[in-house]
Amino acid sequence: MRDERNPVVFLMGPTASGKTALALAWAQRYGVKLVSVDSALVYRGLDLGAAKPDAATLSRFPHRLIDVRDPEATYSAGLFRADALREIGEITAAGDVPLLVGGTGLYFRALSQGLSALPGADASVRAALATEAAAQGWPALHSRLAQADPAAAARIHPNDPQRVQRALEVLALTGRSLSGQHTAPLARPPYRVLKLALLPADRALLHERIADRFRAMVDEGLVEEVRALRERPGLTADHPSMRAVGYRQAWQHLDGAFDRDELVARGIHATRQLAKRQMTWLRSEYDAVGFDPDDGPRRARIEQLLADFVRR
Repeated sequence: MRDERNPVVFLMGPTASGKTALALAWAQRYGVKLVSVDSALVYRGLDLGAAKPDAATLSRFPHRLIDVRDPEATYSAGLFRADALREIGEITAAGDVPLLVGGTGLYFRALSQGLSALPGADASVRAALATEAAAQGWPALHSRLAQADPAAAARIHPNDPQRVQRALEVLALTGRSLSGQHTAPLARPPYRVLKLALLPADRALLHERIADRFRAMVDEGLVEEVRALRERPGLTADHPSMRAVGYRQAWQHLDGAFDRDELVARGIHATRQLAKRQMTWLRSEYDAVGFDPDDGPRRARIEQLLADFVRR
C-alpha cells in the first residue's frame, strides 16, 4: 500500500563532517526547506563557535530554528520537538519537503521517538547539586552517578555538568535512575522519514578538519564573541548556551584559566570528543542510511535515493 504521509528528511552527522554544505546543495538542487537541529544554533549571538551560516547564506537558504532564543534562556528537547513539529507542519502544508539537518542526537530522537515523562527542573535540588559540584568537582558527582545509574554514566561525559546534574536530579526526585525511565510511546507520526547519516570513514581526516575549523574560529574572533556575550546581564558560564563546546573553553580562557594556545588545544580536543559521541550515537540509529561524504559514488547513490524519496 502506498504511504501517503508527507516526506521528511533527516540529515544527521558529527560536527565538521560537511552537513551544512550538503544541506545547502540539496536545498538548491531539490528545493527542500531547511530546519536546524542544533542545540547551539538556537541561541542568538552564538555565531563563530557554533559554525552558524553567515547572514548571506541564511538569506539565500533560510534555516528554521536558528536564533530562536537569547543565550540566557534555556532550551530543551521537549521545546525543540514542539517547535520542529510546528515547522514541519508549516513546510508540508505549503507543499514542500523539510530537511532537518544537524548533529544534536537528543533532538532527533525526541522528534522521532517521543520523550519520557520525566519530572521538571527542581531549583532546590539543582542548587544543592551545584554546591556539591563547587566543592567536589563534577567528575566526583559523575562517579556517584556511575554507582547509582551505570548506564546513564556510561553515556554522559564526566565533564558534562548539565547532563550529570540532570541525571542526579531525576534520581533524587523520582528514586529511579534516568536510564530506567521508559520513553513514552509515540503515535505513528503524520510523516514518513528518510534518515541519512554522514559517517566519515577517514577519522584522521575528520580530526584534521575539526582542528582546522577550530583554529579558524579562534583566528576569526571566537574569544571576542564570548567576551561580548559575557557582558550580557545575567549570562553565566553555567547557562546551557555557554556549556557548548568552544564557548566553555573560551569562557575559561577569559577567566584566566589558560592561555590562547591551551584554549585552541582544549577546544580541538573537546570537539573531537563530541564528534566521537555523535558517531557512536549515529551507529545506534539502525534505520538510518549511512554514507561517507567523501565517497563520491556512494554519495551519488544517496542523492538518487533522496531525489526518489522527495518525488514520491
